[in-house]
Amino acid sequence: MNWISNYVRPKINSLFSRREVPENLWTKCSECGTMLFHRELAENLNVCSNCDHHMAISPRDRFKSLFDTGIFTEVKVPEVVVDPLHFKDQKKYPDRLKAAQKATGEKEAMLVAEGEMGRTPVVAVAQDFSFMAGSMGMYVGNAILAAAERAVKLKRPLILFSAAGGARMQEGILSLMQMPRTTVAVQMLKEARLPYVVVLTHPTTGGVTASYAMLGDVQISEPNALICFAGPRVIEQTIREKLPEGFQRAEYLLDHGMLDRVTHRKQLREELITILRMLTNQPPAIKGDLPAPPPELAVVATPPAPKAG
Repeated sequence: MNWISNYVRPKINSLFSRREVPENLWTKCSECGTMLFHRELAENLNVCSNCDHHMAISPRDRFKSLFDTGIFTEVKVPEVVVDPLHFKDQKKYPDRLKAAQKATGEKEAMLVAEGEMGRTPVVAVAQDFSFMAGSMGMYVGNAILAAAERAVKLKRPLILFSAAGGARMQEGILSLMQMPRTTVAVQMLKEARLPYVVVLTHPTTGGVTASYAMLGDVQISEPNALICFAGPRVIEQTIREKLPEGFQRAEYLLDHGMLDRVTHRKQLREELITILRMLTNQPPAIKGDLPAPPPELAVVATPPAPKAG
């Protein structure tokens, strides 16, 4: 046996040929199983290029795709008492919050921003399902109130993107109280005669559906989003009957009058601009009419040198 040929040389070759490949370069579509390269998926707004399945997208990435040149300003949300009930199940509530903050890079399950869409000034608020299933706690209630107050102050329409598993059990009755609080926030907009547009994304369930998510002047949904109060499995077990195909999905709700539109994510920006400009009595947006880039990105032309003589 030649140990140099059979052992040493393969060992050396394996060391030099080894490549460190990050684990987050590919994402598997949960619907069709296609492996999607992360850059292509991001450019496609987290929509599967094979089956058109709309995957979850973070509020920050969503706002970058919606606001003109991706520029927006965050609206400050009042702080809340952390763990008011001193709740503990398998983990302490503060530990769950810290884990969610570390995983998402966000402070809480909702982000509030203001900016322009097609030169239309708006206030927008979006839920992050990856943050404790986008559950509705006191911070979410404060965020919607802050967004409504800002919209009223600036006389701007409010757009809300919902994505939630319902109320946050770790805050008990305090979480359920956000349902009437957010309903009051929506009423503030109606009294100020400002448009309130809701975009329901997958999934929107529980107390969120039973409050601010179904109170919009215009109700839009992304394709195939689950929208319900109680889930299909719970209903089937309760009534002991087989539910219709596609029950509680966006297209089913559109056919039965619960929604106004089902819009693809890549067409959503243009759709929202058109609707908001109609509701605010403005002329149609001009295609390609975008604000100038930020100063640090602007290219200043150098004037030609004067001719001699």
